[in-house]
Amino acid sequence: MQITAEHCPAPVPPPGSRGIDEILAAARTRLRRLDPERAHLAYRSGALLVDIRPAAQRAAHGVVPGSLIVERNVLEWRFDPRCPARLPQAVDYDVPLVILCQEGYTSSLAAAALQDVGLHRATDVVGGFAAWRIAGLPALGPTPLHHPSPLASPVNAGWARH
Repeated sequence: MQITAEHCPAPVPPPGSRGIDEILAAARTRLRRLDPERAHLAYRSGALLVDIRPAAQRAAHGVVPGSLIVERNVLEWRFDPRCPARLPQAVDYDVPLVILCQEGYTSSLAAAALQDVGLHRATDVVGGFAAWRIAGLPALGPTPLHHPSPLASPVNAGWARH
C-alpha cells in the first residue's frame, strides 16, 4: 500500500497561527502593487527597483539593468534608516521602493516587511521578473553562474592522455 497525503491527516496548526496564503493575502492588502509597465515607469521616475532574488535565479532568468541587487535575507537591514548596515540609498522612510522577485510572491512579503520597518512607499511587481520579461521590458541575461575555463583542468587533462 502506498501512503499518500490523503492517508496522513494534516497536523493541527497551533492557536493563533496563519497559513502562508493568509499571510500573503494580508500583506497584499497593504500594498499598491504595480504591474510591470507601471513598475518600469516608477523606476524611470526615480523609484529604486530592488531585485531580491538569489544569484541562481538571476543567473538562470536574467536581470533588469540598473536594478539594485539586495537578496531577501538581508533586505530589512539594508533599507532600515536606523540600521548601521543600511545602504547609502536608505536615506529616510520616504524612499520609493519597488521590490522584484521571480513571480511576485516573495516580493509581496518583502514589501510588507519593509512597510513594517516604516518604509511606507514599498511595494512590489505583480508577476515578478517573469511578468517583466513577458511585458518586453528591459532585461539582460540569463548568464551562466560559472564561466567555463578555456583551459582543461589539470586533473582531467592528465586523465585524457592515459
